[in-house]
This record gives sequence, C-alpha cells and structure tokens, in this order.
Amino acid sequence: MEISGIISAIVIGIIIGTLGRLVVPGRQRIGILLTILVGIVAALIGSAIAAAAGVANTSGPDWIEWLIQIGLAALGVAALDRMRARR
Repeated sequence: MEISGIISAIVIGIIIGTLGRLVVPGRQRIGILLTILVGIVAALIGSAIAAAAGVANTSGPDWIEWLIQIGLAALGVAALDRMRARR
C-alpha cells in the first residue's frame, strides 16, 4: 500500500468514524483514536460489502456504500461504548 492510500484510509476513517459517532445517541466514552480506528475498519468492511453486493461503483456518489460504512461505524462505536461502560 502506498503512502497516499494510507493517508486516504486515515482521512476516510476520520470522516466515517465521526459520522458513525454522530448517529449513536448520547455521550460515548471512547476517544478519538478509537473512533478513527472504528471508522477505518468500517470503511474497509463497508467497501467489501458494497463490492460484494454490486453497489460499490456507481455513476455518481456511492451513497449506498457510504450508508453501509456509516452504519458499521455506528455499530462499532456503540459496541465499544458498551464495553467501556461495563468496566
């Protein structure tokens, strides 16, 4: 992977993680680094799911792919928040 790909993954992870965090109601007890990591993982898994479903490459913005990624990020943020709350 090239440096531009790594930087792109981080930027997309920040955006997807932040949007996923905004979807989850209430205050989350996870830090920004975990939010970014959740966003990166959600972006990668969401892209794979969208590609498998055949909706990854459209003639405009990939809204369905973005919704999948944001949904996965929201699930990840909520799961980490619940794990932190139990400690």
